[in-house]
Amino acid sequence: MKKVIIIGAGPAGLTAAYEISKSKEFSCVLIEKSKYVGGMARSVELLGQTVDIGPHRFFSNDTRVNKLWLEVVGKNYQMVDRLTRIFYKGKYFDYPLKPINAFLNLGIKETIFCLLSFFLVKLFPHKRPDTFEGWVTNRFGARLYSIFFKSYTEKLWGIPCENLTSEFAKQRIKNFSLGEAIIAAFNLGKKKHKTLVDQFAYPLFGNGFVYEKMKELYLENGGIIYFDKSIKEIYFDGLHYSINFDDVILKSEFLISSMPITSFLQIFKNSPESIINQSANLKFRNTLLIYVSLENVITFKDQWLYIQDENILSGRVTNFNNWVKTIKNNNGRTVLAFEYWCYDKDYIWNCEETELKKIVQNDLINGNFIKSLNNIVDYAFIKVPMCYPVYDKDYKDSLDNVIIYTKEFKNLHLIGRYGAFKYNNQDHSILMGLLTAKNIAGKEENDLWSINTDYEYHESSTITATGLVNN
Repeated sequence: MKKVIIIGAGPAGLTAAYEISKSKEFSCVLIEKSKYVGGMARSVELLGQTVDIGPHRFFSNDTRVNKLWLEVVGKNYQMVDRLTRIFYKGKYFDYPLKPINAFLNLGIKETIFCLLSFFLVKLFPHKRPDTFEGWVTNRFGARLYSIFFKSYTEKLWGIPCENLTSEFAKQRIKNFSLGEAIIAAFNLGKKKHKTLVDQFAYPLFGNGFVYEKMKELYLENGGIIYFDKSIKEIYFDGLHYSINFDDVILKSEFLISSMPITSFLQIFKNSPESIINQSANLKFRNTLLIYVSLENVITFKDQWLYIQDENILSGRVTNFNNWVKTIKNNNGRTVLAFEYWCYDKDYIWNCEETELKKIVQNDLINGNFIKSLNNIVDYAFIKVPMCYPVYDKDYKDSLDNVIIYTKEFKNLHLIGRYGAFKYNNQDHSILMGLLTAKNIAGKEENDLWSINTDYEYHESSTITATGLVNN
């Protein structure tokens, strides 16, 4: 049997491992740095209930991805009515933007200014549409951009929006605009925009159930997993890849890596200094999550909020009461997750838990999420390093050079959000794992680097409460 080694048991790596393990032609070894599967898409038991590492909704129109998800999850899911709004100056704004809701919250004067700003940009477009600021401004006007997009985005990336490329906007906002929002409000559009997803499928036992179940199926197929292992060195001799960890050396004809591409190149002994230097321009953002258990609190009804308010340091807040009842474990309290994005040297990434408690307390009070600090029962903290690839102005040329270099190596596949430096949703990472498995099996020749989050697949379907429905 041909051997395949997969680094990283997140959505992309684990999917590839599971799919390959179905074949009797290959033996699979999965190496994971942590003690769990699912990566950032896992679930954990905290503060008396099941929570995710921030909000993770699953939605795809790709039949291949949906079939795999249902194959793993079975009937252990529920359809959730999506509600995610923008929190700005103490008010809740529908997202995607709905003109009537925005008008009522902003008032007549501010609405007029926003409309004038929108029409003005149609006459005089922003001169830098290749930046996040220019791209969004051209679709919503400068006024709406500053109200609904600027603060959250700069919290997420830690750089000014004029230094962020438009790719993040294209992936997350896609081609949605104020004009399309107005059309959608009056049901004038024939085709619903991808951003306007009303429902999504969610596992009964947390998002991480998908990957725990996938791990079980992988092991039943004869797959091997090494947990809690840090790889020291990788080398390719022209035929085999050698992976060194804990003084153990494994060899394989095929190598799949979903570890951060920068970390991979540093331990890949074939990497010349010039490529390592290029990869230094590829930066990742960290996430710090502060979970707060609250008593006697009835707070917002959304699954999560985008925080556009500058008086709140957090950029996104998740309410796990509003997903499915089964993750609450009969816990009568409310658990909120506050997300803070930072770099390694930032104060919040390095400060003590006593300081973190003060930060989240201020956010709870400033957002009017609680009436008193006495509502707080307990806290929990999770750090996720290197989880968001930063699309700054320097990244594209460096990534292109890295791609050209890595393509020289036979049977090497760099996949997933970290491995391919792509800001994937989990459905997109699952797709990359699927296509990698097909490439290795020799059934297809997919160029994984060319796949983006806005791809269209000819066989379209949607998961519903009764299963898969063709579109």
